[in-house]
Amino acid sequence: MMRAFLTGLLLAVLAGCAGPADPDMEPPVEMGDFRLGHVAVVVDGPEQGPFSRQSTDEELKAGLEEAIHARFDRYEGDRFYHIGVKLDLYALALPGVPIVFSPKSIYILSVSIWDDATQTVLSEEGGKALTVFEGVSRESVISSGLTQSKARQIAILSANTARAIQDFILQNPAWVGLPPLPPDDTAQN
Repeated sequence: MMRAFLTGLLLAVLAGCAGPADPDMEPPVEMGDFRLGHVAVVVDGPEQGPFSRQSTDEELKAGLEEAIHARFDRYEGDRFYHIGVKLDLYALALPGVPIVFSPKSIYILSVSIWDDATQTVLSEEGGKALTVFEGVSRESVISSGLTQSKARQIAILSANTARAIQDFILQNPAWVGLPPLPPDDTAQN
């Protein structure tokens, strides 16, 4: 009886887990005057994390470029912005022992945003450091190394990276001509 309950509970959790969103399926968010200019992705022998599948620089670079274009090409604002990305470390989860050892995939990278009109770098010097995880989905709750191919892991991490870049830009709304963010009420408590 208890085993059936736990199995049902696990299936309900798995059914409710959402994978990375397909940018074509998400409604676009307001990005002000943003229009994607150039995308410069640098993947030059990044450090490979422990317990990681091997990947080539070309595979990682292609995944990031595709995901960034998929997320940002749909914006048709009045000003061009360029995105630079440098991948410093990656880990693509190997198959592990579920629950005991279920590694997750991760990218550690730096991102720079340039305003073409003013020819200035908007982000901090050296770029904004981002750590991007694969997230929880039906395929990764046990271990993405067991349930996903290397290509799928790269696609998921790349899509999550593109979303993190968009979030970074939107945390700085003046860059793209949007009104300031409302004050954070939690800072006063």
